[in-house]
Amino acid sequence: MSTRGTAARVAIDEVTSLQERTFLQRVFQSQPFWVTVALVVICLVMSWLQPDAFPTTDNFFNVTRNFAFIGIMALGMTCVILTGGIDLSVGSIMGFVGVLIGLVLQASAIPIPIPTSGTGLVAWGAILVATALAVLVFRLALGSSAALWAGLAALFSAYVAAALAVQPEHVAWLVLPPGSIWIVATLVGLVAGAVLGAINGVLIAHLGLPAFVVTLGMLAAARSLAIVLSQNKMIYDFGPDANTFYWIGGGQVLGIANPVWVLVALTALFGFVFNFTSWGRWLYAIGGNENAARLTGVPVERTKFQAYVVSGLMTAIATVLSVSWAGSALNAMGQGWELRVIAATVIGGANLMGGEGGAYGAFIGAALIEVIRNSLLMAGVDANWQGTFVGIFIVLAVLLQKVRGRARD
Repeated sequence: MSTRGTAARVAIDEVTSLQERTFLQRVFQSQPFWVTVALVVICLVMSWLQPDAFPTTDNFFNVTRNFAFIGIMALGMTCVILTGGIDLSVGSIMGFVGVLIGLVLQASAIPIPIPTSGTGLVAWGAILVATALAVLVFRLALGSSAALWAGLAALFSAYVAAALAVQPEHVAWLVLPPGSIWIVATLVGLVAGAVLGAINGVLIAHLGLPAFVVTLGMLAAARSLAIVLSQNKMIYDFGPDANTFYWIGGGQVLGIANPVWVLVALTALFGFVFNFTSWGRWLYAIGGNENAARLTGVPVERTKFQAYVVSGLMTAIATVLSVSWAGSALNAMGQGWELRVIAATVIGGANLMGGEGGAYGAFIGAALIEVIRNSLLMAGVDANWQGTFVGIFIVLAVLLQKVRGRARD
């Protein structure tokens, strides 16, 4: 009896100590706080060492704009990592989406296989058969929700493949009026990113395949499609809507680049979702203990699937802004960015095992990586050393998580 009483008192004391932690104690124990401190220290040191270059308005503009793209992608990656997953395909999805946007802007039209010709009929037959098979298989195996997304993914993939395979004389071009071209191109890019994320999500959440393997396969496939679509050429002629499209990522409001405003708005949105919605709590629950979450009624498969869709969509948003800012689209866009995105997420406090992370962490992690990169360049350090420093910070971030975990225990 005394043993049970002692155990009960220990358990009560543990809960009480957790509840009695003050706001400041919670802040000091959070990794994003210490990342923020490190960021401020680096900025102060660089301002002292490089007073004529680092603390300037132009440098602030460039640094904030540059980390905005990584930060937006890191928000989507946070959703995936919270569930205990990983998305290695974000860099290649960026390349594919960028090329697709560039092609639509350049052509100012959408290709449609002509159904009246024999080749066109075959193309449309293949599109419909692929879509029907995807819907049928996933409907029988996983239900109507998975079938809907699988059908959309198959429709999009088959349409792209058919449009590429059909000879030019068997394709009609739906010419878009000026003023709508950039809208259609942006929507095509966003849909493409979401669909590729949905393919990852279906295979991981509904078929139970390992996230590492699936997203690694998507990394190779999406990059290959980007090369095929672009014919290994740069796309820079954005047609009559070029100036309007350039403003999306290249413009500024109140002296701050547009991508930064998008990042700030999305960070606030994701912060609200993670902390005040059921979906956000489900992400944490799945990452904490997937089996327990399923037993408590959390829709595990659906939530994990949606996390990968969000990751693909955030990558597409970052791609639209990046292509707009750069004024060109390359199939090599985003190459190696998956490491930087994962690094920003982990440095910001996300646990690769799942169940821990947040929107502000993704924001501040991306900011720290870019400030380090900028500082190294100003210090005259060879750019090839940047990867080394990013790797060191990833290891340090994981080590800090381990230390914090032991302190809590």
